[in-house]
Amino acid sequence: MARVIRVLLVDDDALVRAGLSMMLDGAAGITVVGEAADGMQAITETDAHAPDVVLMDLRMPRVDGITATRRLRARSRPPEVIVLTTFDTDENILHALRAGAGGFLLKDTPPPLIVEAVTRVAAGDPILSPGVTRRLVERTLTHADSYERARATLAGLTPREHEVALAIAHGRSNADIAAELAMGVTTVKSHVSSILTKLGLDNRTQIALLAHDAGLI
Repeated sequence: MARVIRVLLVDDDALVRAGLSMMLDGAAGITVVGEAADGMQAITETDAHAPDVVLMDLRMPRVDGITATRRLRARSRPPEVIVLTTFDTDENILHALRAGAGGFLLKDTPPPLIVEAVTRVAAGDPILSPGVTRRLVERTLTHADSYERARATLAGLTPREHEVALAIAHGRSNADIAAELAMGVTTVKSHVSSILTKLGLDNRTQIALLAHDAGLI
């Protein structure tokens, strides 16, 4: 039997949680295992239900979504986190992704795309709303030291790892990278794991951000 993706909903609006719960529980291969009204409760509910994916709002009482994301992703076996918000400022996007979120969606995202995002992020494939992707691509570097730090960090990769990192930054899946670079998918996964370890990163989205800061995309 296919694995069922366990989802935790985190939003201070009970109506939003109810709508998401109804939508996701009706999707094949997904079950909602719990809800939380703020970031503090998200942590305790994660302890109680061990979700695979957490759908996380940003602005909540007590503990905000970015802080909660950072705490959850710092665990030894962290859940994947998708930020689902109405606030798409550059600051929110970058802080959420750097905290370890594997996705950033706006609340007006069509339901089928939210379901797709849960499935993809659970499989380790990051996803961003189209508008968010455009903003990241168009965002120019404002501090020279960020550029230099990113370049220096990526310099620690082997030439092959650098190719894989660049492909990840361009949104390629493992299968696409394998075909493009003439290697097996297992080998690609090994390179991705090595890149994450060497760079001290949590996920593929952060690899893409680093490549962006280095001016490679």
